Amino acid sequence: MQTNRLEAFSDGVLAIIITIMVLELKVPEGYSFSTLTPLFPKILSYVLSFLYVGIYWNNHHHLFQIIEKVNGKVLWANLNLLFWLSLLPFATAWMGENHFEKNPVAVYGIILVMAAIAFLILEKYAIAHEGKDSKLSAAIRSGFKEKGSVVLYIAGIAVSFFYPLLSLLFYYIVAMMWLIPDKRIEKTLK
Repeated sequence: MQTNRLEAFSDGVLAIIITIMVLELKVPEGYSFSTLTPLFPKILSYVLSFLYVGIYWNNHHHLFQIIEKVNGKVLWANLNLLFWLSLLPFATAWMGENHFEKNPVAVYGIILVMAAIAFLILEKYAIAHEGKDSKLSAAIRSGFKEKGSVVLYIAGIAVSFFYPLLSLLFYYIVAMMWLIPDKRIEKTLK
C-alpha cells in the first residue's frame, strides 16, 4: 500500500488535536490585558502542546517522505501514535487548569513518553516492512535522540511528584531537541 492515505488521515487527526486544544482557551470577560493573567498557565500549556504536535507532525512528515509503502502493522503502529497524541488536549487542559500541579504534570509526561515509544514502534515496523537494506533503515541507525527523549521524559515524570515545574523543563528540553526535523532522513534523501 502507498503512504498517501495514512499521511492524509494523520494530518487530519493532528489538525483536530490542535483545534481541540485551542478551543479549551476560553475568552476572558473584560478587555484589559490583566484579564489574561489568570489564563497564563493555560496559554503556556497550550504553547508547549502545540509545539509538541508540530514536532510530531514535522517528524512524521519526514519519516513518510522516505517510507515507500506500508502494511497493516505500520497502519496500526501509526494509529497507536495518534491515540497517544489525541490525549494531549486532555492533559494540556488539566495541567493548565490546575496551574502545573504534580499529578497533571505527571500525566502529561506519561502521555509524552507513550507517544515517543509509539513513534519508535512506528519506525521499527516501517523498517521491518521496508527491509534492513532500505533507505529508512540506513537513515535511522542511531537512536540517540529517541532514547535520550524517553530517558528525559521518565526523569520528568519522576521529578513531577516533587518539583512539577522542573518536569516542565525536562519536557521543554526534549521539545528543543526535536525542534529541527530529523536530519538523518534529509541526508539520506539527498
